[in-house]
Amino acid sequence: MNILIVDDEALARSRLRTLLADSDRPGDKPRHHVAEAATAAEALAWLAPTGGQACDVVLLDIHMPGQNGLALAHSLRALAYPPAIVFVTAHADHALSAFELDAVDYLTKPVRRERLQQALAKAQRAVPTALGIAPAAVQAPGEALLIQDRGRTERVPLAEVLYFKAEQKYITVRTAARSYILDGTLNDLEARYAAEFLRIHRNALVARRAVRALEKHYDPEEGEGWAVRLHGLGELLAVSRRQVTAVREEIAR
Repeated sequence: MNILIVDDEALARSRLRTLLADSDRPGDKPRHHVAEAATAAEALAWLAPTGGQACDVVLLDIHMPGQNGLALAHSLRALAYPPAIVFVTAHADHALSAFELDAVDYLTKPVRRERLQQALAKAQRAVPTALGIAPAAVQAPGEALLIQDRGRTERVPLAEVLYFKAEQKYITVRTAARSYILDGTLNDLEARYAAEFLRIHRNALVARRAVRALEKHYDPEEGEGWAVRLHGLGELLAVSRRQVTAVREEIAR
């Protein structure tokens, strides 16, 4: 696993590196390839050239000079290949904000080896390649959507689409990087891409490969119900009661 440690304290980075090395068995090759950054700017400079593809997990401090860890996590989500994020901090009061940013775990210092290993196991399950989801750039060429965007036609690979959502007179096409507007109907998309996308609501289809979790959720319009969380996306999408079973079955596959 490729891991980036981001912490402004050299001793904290050294401690995490030691804990990671302790998980290796004597005589075996190292299980982890570890890099370090002391600031958010250094981390982004290291990740940006590959769009995040060179890193599986970021062990991220929160309180750092300049851009803090929460702001950096927000930036990481916009990468083409966002790494899993595990916050490692001395402060427990940012946990809610951290999980709103889709962090896979939240560790408080001093970190115990067993707790770090649990976090890495969660992170490994969250990394798309660990789930058998190849990044779009390395997948075999596949179908793409042709989208008219501000006077130009853009080709958006279907493998990058996380969900389709019907709005008033158009469909929102959401990828990890941005949203697009598409003419058409959700029923047509469902019929065409039934193998790749799952209906979760009358107004939404989600990529089967991206479904991460089903959670209890309160919607101001519909009241208490269920919502689905997708890999690489912070927002929750409402699930209708009739589709809850189908979503559970998809997660269990």
